[in-house]
Order: sequence, then C-alpha cells, then structure tokens
Amino acid sequence: MNSKQRVRAVVEGRIPDRVPIGEYAIDFDTVEKIIGHDTYLRAKAKSQIAFWEGRHDEVAESWRRDHIELFQKLDLDIITFPMCTWDVPWPSDDPAPRKVDPTTWEDKYGRVYKYSEVTADITCVFDPVMEQMVFTKEEYEKEPMPCVQDKRSREILDSVINVFKDEKYIIGPSGGEVGIVLLGGLERGLEELIMNPEAVEAATGYFLKKRNMDDAIMVHPDSDAVFWGMDFCFNNGPFIDPEMFKAQFLAVNKTRVNAIHTRYGKKVFKHCCGNTKVLLDSFIDIGYDVYQSIQPTAGMDICEVKKSHGNRMALWGGVSVELLIGGTMDDVRADVRRAMQCAKQGGRFILGASHSISVGTRYDNYMAMLDEYSKQSMY
Repeated sequence: MNSKQRVRAVVEGRIPDRVPIGEYAIDFDTVEKIIGHDTYLRAKAKSQIAFWEGRHDEVAESWRRDHIELFQKLDLDIITFPMCTWDVPWPSDDPAPRKVDPTTWEDKYGRVYKYSEVTADITCVFDPVMEQMVFTKEEYEKEPMPCVQDKRSREILDSVINVFKDEKYIIGPSGGEVGIVLLGGLERGLEELIMNPEAVEAATGYFLKKRNMDDAIMVHPDSDAVFWGMDFCFNNGPFIDPEMFKAQFLAVNKTRVNAIHTRYGKKVFKHCCGNTKVLLDSFIDIGYDVYQSIQPTAGMDICEVKKSHGNRMALWGGVSVELLIGGTMDDVRADVRRAMQCAKQGGRFILGASHSISVGTRYDNYMAMLDEYSKQSMY
C-alpha cells in the first residue's frame, strides 16, 4: 500500500499493511531542524510581523517551498494545511501596528497584541472594536457575501497538493466548519449564547449558508478529506452543556458533514482539544470520520477511547505532546508502544502526537517517536 491507500483503509474501517502516521501540524522550530534552514512555515509570530510589513510574497513562497521540502524529507502518510501554511491574508492599507515594547503592539484601532514565548505566537489580547460590537438577529438574516481569497493562497494549495496527491493522503483546509457559534470570541460568545440566543440561532443558520456558498474555495478538488479545527472543550469538559450542544449545534454540524460527504465524497477529520468524553457520542452522530487530538492531560486516554468509540470512528493520536516537549526519549518510546498495543488492533488508528509537534518539542524526542513507530507499525 502507498500512503493514500493506507489512510483510506483506516478511515473506511479496513486493516492496512501498517498503522499510518501523520501530524496535525509541525511547528517551525522542528521544521527548521528537518529542512536545515529558516522558515515561515508554522512560524506564526514571524509570519504575522512579515504580513504587517507587507512581505506577503516572501511568506507565501516560504510556505509553498518549505511545505514541499518538509514532506519530502519526512516519511509521513498525511499532508495537512493548518494555520500558517497556506492562507495568505489580503494586504492592508493600514499602517503596521506600533511596537509598544519588545512583546506588545497596538494598531490604529486600539487593538493590543502580545507575543507569547511559549507558543511563539502573537495574539490579540484587547479589541475595543469587538467590545463595542452589538450582535443582532437581523444582521444574520441578510444574505452572506461569498469569500474572496488572495490568489497566493490557492497557488500554495495547488502547488503542494500537486506534488503529493498521487502518493499521500491529502487533508485539505477547513472545509467550512460551523462548530459552536461563539459571537465575539470564547468569553463573549458564551455570554451571547445565554443572553442573546436569537442572534446566535440566526448566526448559526447564516454560517451554514455561507459555508455551503464558499465550498469552491473551502474544499480542494484533489484532497481526500477536510480538517475541522474548532475546539469545543476545556481540560475539564465542554464549553457548553452537552444537552445545549445537542440542541443547538449537533444538527447544523451533521448537515454540514453530510454536505462534505455527499457533494464532494470527502471525509471529515475533527481536531478537538480538551476533555471530550461526554461529546464523543455526538461526534459519532454528527458523522466525523476521524477524531484527532486525544489529550491525555485533559483526562482523555487513547486506550479508553479506543474501547468506547474506536469501532465507530477512526482515532488519531497516542503520543503525548507534553512528553515530546518535556519528557525523555524513553518516555516517548513507551507512549508509542502503549498506543500501538491498545489502539492498532482492528484498525481505525493513526499514530501521531496528542495535538501537534508543537513549539518546544525536543528534536531527539520526535526522532525517537518516528523510530519507535517504525518498529511497532506493522500488522
């Protein structure tokens, strides 16, 4: 079997020649060690600053070139397109945000951005524009406008996918997830769910309509699947009551999954951090084909999830990202062996990190993971 055939077998419930391996994302510090030079690929802060400075072509070329080089050097079965690998923002006429101190920026609208050393990312921590925004039912009863994408984004997708589409399993970009509708972000969105339910209900229908409208750019014709990456849970459980999730968001996500399945014949891979135990039955009902990011530090155990739900959807994970960052090579090898022993039986299993190969991953630990996988992967 080649990689594409191997992953297809797992997703469809058949036994492949060996357990497939893949990663949701590989951050820039590991990428640079593998390809041997600097990159913008998955370098979120570095890419953001370059966009602020108008260096879109420079970033886009690195994302295209280095994505190809990375997967030519890594013998993984799956190609993915997470954040900071393909979606180039439109150039802006606004001036670059003013640097307040070494880790803080402020733009002309008063938005404040902070750099995190832990994630090597820049995040908006204060947005006065969003705080003043009022969400109304009437706003979301209007017809949505189609998305227009910077042409460089599609050129990156086409270029990378064309190299690997015959051999590797291609999980294209988002495919237009609806998820949980949180108007104004997580904290504000949870308040809107309680205080402004009519606007949330209207927005849910609006976003479903818009996702269906934007399929031409959301679903790549040469992909095998789409990847939905919205988190639904904290480490101790879901953002919202499971019954609220079922009542307000299960049907709309099931409708969207069905559209991806029937209109395009693509599979839907679902990334969701946190403790998802009470949502797993809903994941099955929605129709997700693969669940990725089974987080042990949130009380999720790959062996338990395999027993309870692994015969109804494929699972992807097994190696703790925390061990990849802070553990030893022996710790990582033990995690690989445990995952293989309990999850590969009966198929429906892809080995990978419990989230991604995150910033701070020890290179030797990742190499130990790959080496131990090669020893344990055959059926």
